[in-house]
Amino acid sequence: MIDKLWTGKRPRDRVARIALAPAERAYQGIIALRGALYDAGVLRARRSPIPAISVGNLTVGGTGKTPVSAWIAAQLSRQGMTPAIVLRGYGGDEPLVHARINKHIPVIINSDRVAGIREAALAGANVAVLDDAFQHRRAARDIDVVLVSADQWTGSIRLLPAGPWREPISAIRRAAIAIITRKTATDAQRDAVAAAIAGAAPMIRQAVVRLVLAQLVRPGSDTHTLPLSHLRGKRVLAIVAVGNPHAFIRQIEALGAVVVARIFADHHAFSQADISRITPRDERVDIAVCTLKDAVKLNSLWPADAPPLWYVSQSLEVESGGAAIDALLERFNPALRP
Repeated sequence: MIDKLWTGKRPRDRVARIALAPAERAYQGIIALRGALYDAGVLRARRSPIPAISVGNLTVGGTGKTPVSAWIAAQLSRQGMTPAIVLRGYGGDEPLVHARINKHIPVIINSDRVAGIREAALAGANVAVLDDAFQHRRAARDIDVVLVSADQWTGSIRLLPAGPWREPISAIRRAAIAIITRKTATDAQRDAVAAAIAGAAPMIRQAVVRLVLAQLVRPGSDTHTLPLSHLRGKRVLAIVAVGNPHAFIRQIEALGAVVVARIFADHHAFSQADISRITPRDERVDIAVCTLKDAVKLNSLWPADAPPLWYVSQSLEVESGGAAIDALLERFNPALRP
């Protein structure tokens, strides 16, 4: 319902956004004041015992923070660093996803990012990757990475509560690099985002990454996999509780599947009652699929007589700006500095 209010084109959606304009202006004033206080040094960022890189965004959910954070941590590990993921753990699913993607990288859960970085250092990490921390300026960081989703781009930048934006696009100026993420977005959508970023922050480097589906994985067994071609021609029950559910559904449809979608709010805590409602009893479904983020919560609840549950793993492909990303990450490794 919120998504329809933010993006809907019906007259009542437009009226609702107009009605929320005073609250939007009040919110904008609050974040502008807070930012000015940090910029002036009145509010101070707390230094940490180890370097930190923040991965965040300017909108509410759905830009790919978790997979990009996990990928950056893996890149740092390949360079010989000892990274840790630090996050607040909202919803309970993200820490489990990080633990599944990078089994050898510790995950620190702490709503206080400053304390979380200290905890990471005590655990032996020499660099902290902060998942979803762009607005958490109290924790000092060496590099800010900001993600902007091309799939969600509409060209309209409305701040909360009238729209999904946490900060105006000009806030990208605080970042070291802006990464445009896309799943099914067209080149035209990607280029529109790139132009908007360049107009708001012309000095900030840009990169583009695509989040692509990789294979089907049976929850609880990394070795039990199927190729994505298995979904072609199948009637697929897609269970989605992520920030941008429609992009995932479009990706499954692009594989040649007929999708029966069950969409929930981001970070939804599934219950047995939910399972009873979403598992079809009166229509034929060949297989059920979800994201890894949902699988870590659904697996223990999934009934034996329901269609088999699989999650769709994804991989990250750097389309452009890879050299800029590498140069930023090399700052954290003394052995790779020029």
